[in-house]
Amino acid sequence: MNYLDTLLFGYYPYICLAVFFLGSLIRFDRDQYTWKSDSSQLLRAGQLRLGNNLFHAGVLFLFFGHFFGMLTPHAVYEHFIGAGAKQLMAMVSGGVAGALAFVGLSILLHRRLTDDRIRATSKPSDILISVLLWLQLALGLATIPFSAQHMDGSMMIKLAEWGQRIVTFRSGAAELLVDAGWVFRLHMFLGMTIFLIFPFTRLVHVWSGFASISYVLRPYQLVRSRRIGVGEGQSPASARGNR
Repeated sequence: MNYLDTLLFGYYPYICLAVFFLGSLIRFDRDQYTWKSDSSQLLRAGQLRLGNNLFHAGVLFLFFGHFFGMLTPHAVYEHFIGAGAKQLMAMVSGGVAGALAFVGLSILLHRRLTDDRIRATSKPSDILISVLLWLQLALGLATIPFSAQHMDGSMMIKLAEWGQRIVTFRSGAAELLVDAGWVFRLHMFLGMTIFLIFPFTRLVHVWSGFASISYVLRPYQLVRSRRIGVGEGQSPASARGNR
């Protein structure tokens, strides 16, 4: 292991996470009017609907799959499913979800780059993040043949252990990736870079998407009539009849 490995997979993750959280907080505090994903639906709705649905369905599955797959210790699930079976399940489900997201984003990217009106309303950051996500999805799909060479799940466990050591601030994380293939390392580096630029792009609307879950758990809204003589549990019509 050399200094570059330590820098990219030992220190760089913490730089990305620090910018990710602090940058998102500062942007929400200072620039709430930019906390949104600008819509171009009025310019070309049909292609947007297809690409948007495919992309979000695939990428949400990939996000939660990576989140729980990498951060769940092997000891938690080894009594229910073996490492090899878990890797096969991840390859199949992740491959399907990745293909959906890749096709959807390809449609969205083609729409944004080829339509003059949409291109004119697009910010450089919009195009940048779309291209980076497209490359990330392509790299993710490219890892499947490499994963097929380690069907015992050994590489998957190493990658998961790396993620767990990073979030728990344990040492030796970078050492786990010394034997990882270049496609895995590049996929992980680009993924961390997306977290790094997250607060400066339209991706901040993802926070609002997760926050909207609280809307489902909100208490019931109590509506009280301001009309005189309307008691609790009595409709305005019955109140007028009693006058």
